[in-house]
Parts: sequence; structure tokens; C-alpha cells
Amino acid sequence: MLTQLFTSKTRIKLLLKLFLNPGVSCYLRELAKEFALSPNALKEELDSLSQAGYLEREQNGRSAYFRANTNHPFYPEISSIVRKTIGIDKLVEEVIASLGKVEAVYILDDYALGKDTGLIDLLVVGEVDRTRLDELARIAESKIKRKVRLISLLSEDFELNRDIFLKRPHWKLL
Repeated sequence: MLTQLFTSKTRIKLLLKLFLNPGVSCYLRELAKEFALSPNALKEELDSLSQAGYLEREQNGRSAYFRANTNHPFYPEISSIVRKTIGIDKLVEEVIASLGKVEAVYILDDYALGKDTGLIDLLVVGEVDRTRLDELARIAESKIKRKVRLISLLSEDFELNRDIFLKRPHWKLL
């Protein structure tokens, strides 16, 4: 979907990285290493997105850090497109609609950092039908072409282990 809107593969990687988790802030060399690109090629895209207002740039010493500009008028739409591209929106909608009492849903680890590794770690908190959750995960995997690794916890169990889970990179969806 994004390849039809954006011809630059670098721009697509940046949007996925920074708009999947708007709390993530990255600097140029870190992104260049992660994307296996030269810093100069990446700098052009970062500067272009920053000048358009889609990214915020913050100078810290010699390093410039970039993150999604959540105050930009198009932020909700871009974020929605990015999530639809990887299928997270469908997965969460299906989980919430048919599982019972879902109190919270978290994306953990790589996807929370904006890395599309092909494996989505999903934490579901509440009283849910685990058989139905596993079934939905299999359906979602075939639709989004990614592996979904599930953790489901009752609220009490989550509260007892909250620090363990929330020390990991995470992104709360619900």
C-alpha cells in the first residue's frame, strides 16, 4: 500500500519506524545502520520530512534526533495508513470485538520500536477466550503475512508483572 503512495523505499522505512511508535526518537547514524544506508542518503529523506513538518528534529550536541510530529494535522492519517499497512489495526479490532472483556492491548518489542521484523508480539490483558484468541491470531497471520506471538493475562496477573512487561519496548493500542 505504501509503495503506491511513496516511491522512496527509504521514506517508507522511516514512516514505518517513526509512525508505528511516535514515542521513539532516533538519530541519523542509528537509522542509517538499521536501514543499511549511507547517512547522507538518509539525511535527505529526514530533512525533507522535517521541513514538511511530518517529523520533529531535536539537536542534542552533535546528534540530531528525529521523531513523528504528533501535532501535525496529517499525523492521525499517516499513522493510520502505516498501521493498516502492517495490519495491526485489523488484528486489534478483531481481538476487541470477539474476545470478551479486553482491558488493554500492547504491542511489544520490535514493532513497538517501529521495526517490521515479521513477528508481532501482542499482549492482551483481560478475561479473554484463549481458544478464540489463538484462532484470531491464525486468521490475522494469513491476512497480514506476519507471525503473531500472543501473551494473554488476567488483569491481576498483569498488575503483578506490570514492571516486567512495561520495561520492554511497548506501545499501548487500547
